[in-house]
This record gives sequence, C-alpha cells and structure tokens, in this order.
Amino acid sequence: MSYAYLFKYIIIGDTGVGKSCLLLQFTDKRFQPVHDLTIGVEFGARMITIDGKQVKLQIWDTAGQESFRSITRSYYRGAAGALLVYDITRRDTFNHLTTWLEDARQHSNSNMVIMLIGNKSDLESRREVKREEGEAFAREHGLVFMETSAKTASNVEEAFINTAKEIYEKIQEGVFDINNEANGIKIGPQHAASSPGMASSQNRQQQDGGCC
Repeated sequence: MSYAYLFKYIIIGDTGVGKSCLLLQFTDKRFQPVHDLTIGVEFGARMITIDGKQVKLQIWDTAGQESFRSITRSYYRGAAGALLVYDITRRDTFNHLTTWLEDARQHSNSNMVIMLIGNKSDLESRREVKREEGEAFAREHGLVFMETSAKTASNVEEAFINTAKEIYEKIQEGVFDINNEANGIKIGPQHAASSPGMASSQNRQQQDGGCC
C-alpha cells in the first residue's frame, strides 16, 4: 500500500515491561498474556493517517536484557521516534529510565521524539509508581508521557499515533532533514507523486534497491 512517509520507531525499556505486548496490540489488535522474551530485535509495521496522509510506522521492538544492549544501540541510529516503557507495578523499571534515556540520547538523532510510557495501567491495585512521578520525569526530560495497558488496549493507539504526530509536526517545522534517511524518516511514493522533485529522487532510490 502506498504511503507518503515512513517513520521508524524503536521500543526500549527493561525486560518484562510489556514492549512486545504493546507492539502486538498496536499492529494486530490482540493481547498475548504469555510472551517469550525478545531475543535481539523483533519487528512490526502498521499504516496510519495523519493530516490526510498515509504514514507507515516501522517499529523495532528491542530486548531489554543487558546482554542485548549493544544490539539495541545499533537500532537507535535511524529511528525518528522511541517509546521508552516502564511497568507501573515495578519500581525498578522506573528507576532504570535514566540509564535508558542516556543511552537513547547518546546513540540517536538529537531530534528523535521520545514518548515515555507507563504500561500495565490495568493493574492499579499493584501500582508502585504514581502517575505523577511519570509525569514529573517526562517534564524534567522533555518527553511526551502516557499510561497504557497492552492488555485492555487503553491508550495504545494514542501512544504510537501521538508520537507520529510529533514527528510529523517536526517535519512541517523543518526540524528533520527528510532527505536524509538516517533520521528515520523516508519519503514514500504517495508523497513523491505530488512533488515532481521528490519523484525523481524517489525513483533513484528505487533503482538503487532501497528497501521498504
């Protein structure tokens, strides 16, 4: 299916916070209660509409274990957006956010949009991290914040789509150089068709064998 833009995302955070479940809920509209640990990196994609334009989200779900951290780092490069996830029922996953954020900022494009997500909001009775704490962390570090539940699908759509809207706004403001795919943004055939200059560069990319 034709798209105007492709945005690359990365999902990061400790093991067991629900990264893979968030991806599955967003791409497949289903919840898998028992999920094997992600080994290395998994991948998902979905088409959304922003401002009347088709945008393809290409989402890389990374392993949270320390042993895979070097693999995860290689995926920061070329990502336009990141979902930084913690589990509201496990304070340690919240305490580790600073380390994840430092890693992300060190290895990614400085304009990458980062959404902070407190997942498992359906487990209110087991909550260890107050919503206000998540909001304060996000404010302090300039992140967008949202609590989600991969199980009930609460705010899952909004988390992925709001991140895309932030990226799209940055494109409109000229913050992202959309001709440099290292920024995690690719101009699609739909966009190219409406802009002759873009079309020729798109054709060149296709001839060069550029992928999805």
